[in-house]
Amino acid sequence: MTLTPSRSVGPDSKTSLSGNGDFPATAPAANPVFYRTYSRRNSEGRESWTEVGARNLAGLKTLGSLTAEEIELMARMQAEKKALPSGRWLWIGGTPWIEQQVNFSGAYNCTSTNLVDWEAFGLMMDLAMMGCGTGAIIEPHLIERLPVVGNPIEVLSVSDIGITPAGERQEHTSHTIHGEVVSIKVGDTRRGWVDSYQLLLELSSDPRFAGRTVKVEVDLSDVRPVGETLKGFGGMANPVKLKDLYARVARLLGKAIGRKLTSVECCLLIDEAAVTIVAGNIRRSAGMRQFASDDSSAAGAKDNLWQQDAEGNWRIDPERDALRMANHTRVYHTRPSREVLLDAVTRQFHSGEGAIQFAPEAIARSNADLLSTPELRREFIEIYCDQGREEAGRWLSLNHGPIAEDELEHRLGRYGLNPCGEILGADFHCNLAEIHLNQIDPSDDEGQRDAFRAGALSVACLLNHQFEVERYRQSRAWDPIVGVSFTGLFDFFVHAFGTPWLQWWEAGRPNSEEGQEFKRREAEYLSRWKATVNEAVWEYCDRHGLRRPNRCTTVQPAGTKSLLTGAAPGWHPPKAQRFIRRITFRKNDPVAMACMDYGYTVVPSQSDKDDQGRLLDDPFDPRCTEWLVEIPTEVSWANLPGADAVDINAFSAMAQFDFYMQVQTHYTAHNTSATIEFRENEIEALTDALHGTIERGEGYISAALLARFDANATFPRLPFEPIDADTYERMQSDVIQRRVSSDFFEALQRYDMGEISEAGPAGCDSDKCLLPLSKP
Repeated sequence: MTLTPSRSVGPDSKTSLSGNGDFPATAPAANPVFYRTYSRRNSEGRESWTEVGARNLAGLKTLGSLTAEEIELMARMQAEKKALPSGRWLWIGGTPWIEQQVNFSGAYNCTSTNLVDWEAFGLMMDLAMMGCGTGAIIEPHLIERLPVVGNPIEVLSVSDIGITPAGERQEHTSHTIHGEVVSIKVGDTRRGWVDSYQLLLELSSDPRFAGRTVKVEVDLSDVRPVGETLKGFGGMANPVKLKDLYARVARLLGKAIGRKLTSVECCLLIDEAAVTIVAGNIRRSAGMRQFASDDSSAAGAKDNLWQQDAEGNWRIDPERDALRMANHTRVYHTRPSREVLLDAVTRQFHSGEGAIQFAPEAIARSNADLLSTPELRREFIEIYCDQGREEAGRWLSLNHGPIAEDELEHRLGRYGLNPCGEILGADFHCNLAEIHLNQIDPSDDEGQRDAFRAGALSVACLLNHQFEVERYRQSRAWDPIVGVSFTGLFDFFVHAFGTPWLQWWEAGRPNSEEGQEFKRREAEYLSRWKATVNEAVWEYCDRHGLRRPNRCTTVQPAGTKSLLTGAAPGWHPPKAQRFIRRITFRKNDPVAMACMDYGYTVVPSQSDKDDQGRLLDDPFDPRCTEWLVEIPTEVSWANLPGADAVDINAFSAMAQFDFYMQVQTHYTAHNTSATIEFRENEIEALTDALHGTIERGEGYISAALLARFDANATFPRLPFEPIDADTYERMQSDVIQRRVSSDFFEALQRYDMGEISEAGPAGCDSDKCLLPLSKP
């Protein structure tokens, strides 16, 4: 059954489905998402949109030494939902917590860290606990720097959590060594968790034990119990998985005695920490793991992750369960053959894993300050592919240097990706802002300029951060990174070009005379926006004595933030003109309860099943742990004459790829985060497109490929379910009929007791994270 309010009110045709007026009527999911994800608790309850804007802008003003004129522009763009800083900054910007150097990383959605020592593992856990997504290149030339695992680890005991009273807890992790017994007392802080995890790794190669078994006792009595507030950062503690972490890590290390870790073992160690963190204090973890294209063990790391017994029941391999915490990408340092690409595309259709990255293009773009023309970039790529990495480095230093050896190594390593693949670099932090194009009139050139300038200023401010960790501080000194993104591009172009543009899409974006004119006009918009961003970022940097970033534009997946305005995410088309949008909440979440009073229905999530594996129907079933709030949604152009006749679900993979490359060519300086949805009969054509684009050097770096199934035939209760106009109108009417309160915030106040469970947005702001695996 679905859960609805216990009483109803009559319909009110003038009542906006956006609630209390903070959000546009085209964004019915805005209030649930905003109060779940971006609104912090204050002395009077939860912040309003206006209060979030005032807080985060105050933080940017202080950090960035902004002028009154700049603040006025940014405030106006935030109020109008046209230009927003990163999701993490919306959550944490302007708080005392983020002003501490040790916490600076918490301002960034995503990161990438080269896996070269034990500290890198600890840093990635620390970053994830601050809400950052974590990327890592796990290729042989990096992980071969890790020490040999020489000492077996035996975990003798792990104490219970939450025994010590709050005022008597130790904040820092400490340890003592008596012979072969190491006693670890875990501190009640983020760093306390991290240090205990990193210490276990270090003990495995500590020469003092000379191959003898290290016997470990872990004392968790000072770690705060489930449900206690995480002061400053926000949210509540939930250390339910921490007790299990130490034995899991010890077991993994034990398989590598006498040798160095394999790439998959490195991945598992990172992901085991991520499992702990997901339960700990953030909603989801987000990860990117980049493997060498010829690493056969990594290519099949997730093969048969789900296994079926003789009775037909599905189970997940417990030894590899943690691998679900990250996306896996195959890195090619030379041009892959068509045969290799066909295998990779086919593998992605069946498993959704193994995205294809062409590293030479990423490195060339990441050195745009030296390789400033297309001709220079092509020459570098040719040398890299034909003569190898070292020769390409020599050519770069000889022709564009001299370049110090350590900086040259950094420049050649700038193909690291964040979890959603839109930022390039090495040991970096993603510094993002987002323009909501669906909120801007296509004929308003000045309005577009204001929005992109405001976004550029918000990312430029964060370049003033001096990171505590040396590798991140040095990376920023060599290669300051910003990324001004946009969402709602598809909506913007529909409003700019009308139904004929939609029909051209439906035809596959053919290279007709009309199509050429559409592409020329698309390119004009994209190029103008890119120029505005570069101009604003570089002017700010020159004025404040900061090194100019050599790449400033990107497109992120735009999952959660796009819901604040009802934008089609990033560059992607929407799922349909009208659809049911399902938002995940924990059971009995106050925001979900407010959604009920607002008229929305609630059903159990996909993860809640009975003993026979069937989905639960009753959201109040004791076995139910998560709720899905169902929200009928209509895109802003759904009622444009002729728009309903266009079947978005029929858009071909080739049309999507063409539009993606249009954005990649004319706007993006980093990489365009892309999920190309394709059917089995499109595997060959998509392979040819990838192969040709790489061979011709047209700018491809990396894109995710996802199998498309018609009519939601594979999974029930997906995040999106297309519906027709009649169904939308009926559901919309039902929402109004059930509505108890037309003011969402007022409804929320009736249920809003205690601390918010989650701590801001997840590191990866992508709808891809919401999709189920290809097995039950």
